[in-house]
Amino acid sequence: MPADPLVGLRRALDRAPQPTSDFDLNPRSRPPADRPLRPAAVLVGILPGPRAELVLTTRAQRLRHHGGQIALPGGKLDRGDPGPEAAALREAREEIGLDPAAVELVGRLPQHETVTGFSVTPVVGIIHAPFVPVPDPAEVEEVFRVPLAHVADPGRYRVEGRIWQGQERRYWAVPWGPYYIWGATARILRVLAERMRG
Repeated sequence: MPADPLVGLRRALDRAPQPTSDFDLNPRSRPPADRPLRPAAVLVGILPGPRAELVLTTRAQRLRHHGGQIALPGGKLDRGDPGPEAAALREAREEIGLDPAAVELVGRLPQHETVTGFSVTPVVGIIHAPFVPVPDPAEVEEVFRVPLAHVADPGRYRVEGRIWQGQERRYWAVPWGPYYIWGATARILRVLAERMRG
């Protein structure tokens, strides 16, 4: 990575998007191409500095989708959201208390289709103001930070698998300390890592 990791980040976002999917590693279980997908957005929020960090959450266990999993702040687009950027910032404010005015939006990563029927747009933003998270206990159990250098290293990722609905499902994982980052979140971050490494 360059001395300033944000140089690589900005360069990565200049590349043409190539959508990804939870089914990339599970082509036999791919649903029909015309299935309806619910639009969603997540914030890939970066805290700058010599040791830049990424903001992640642990979702509340009782949530209907992906309860207890590591996630990027975000959720479904509401009717009042003019686009993914607005939705990602709104959700980050609601989930972790991040002031949208503190975020410089710098681009998007490719859309990602989840097995649960969402089309997720990852929106990348640099968090410039000091940030003290205030998690919404109804949605978030914990807010934590991961070094950007860790998730920007493709060598940290591995393909794993587990049985889900009677079938083996393969997925990307990029564990960090006690945090098991996997599934759609790891796939989105792997795209970022691949692009930052050129």
